[in-house]
Amino acid sequence: MTVLSEGYELVSDPARIDVAAAHAYLARSYWSPNIPVETVQRAIANSLCVAVRRQEEQVGLARVVTDRATFAYLADVYVLEEHRGKGLAQAMVAWLQDHPELQGLRRWLLMTFDAHPLYEKLGWTPLAHPERAMERHFSDVYG
Repeated sequence: MTVLSEGYELVSDPARIDVAAAHAYLARSYWSPNIPVETVQRAIANSLCVAVRRQEEQVGLARVVTDRATFAYLADVYVLEEHRGKGLAQAMVAWLQDHPELQGLRRWLLMTFDAHPLYEKLGWTPLAHPERAMERHFSDVYG
């Protein structure tokens, strides 16, 4: 646990990650609308996660899907609207980037629609060779 300002704390203990709170946000997010709670539960269980809590309420989450050797995918970074502007997302991402099991990786990736300035502050850049990137994307998978 890492204590932040204003009574916020970073937690990574899986027992303190609130799946229901994560699902409540992710199911209304632009990137995973209508995602089933079972899918969120499985995603969290199979990822390295950090959450922001305040007064026992989970107000943010970030997770990394990784092999802990060469690659990491940053996903599901969110902070509830009423808690934004306090550096909480930046604190979660920095915590994950500094995690001892995620050092020496060859590549990190993420997808974002509107948070480029946040990630740029943490050393992220656009793809150097976007022509090399490909995807299989199923936008209506939860529809």
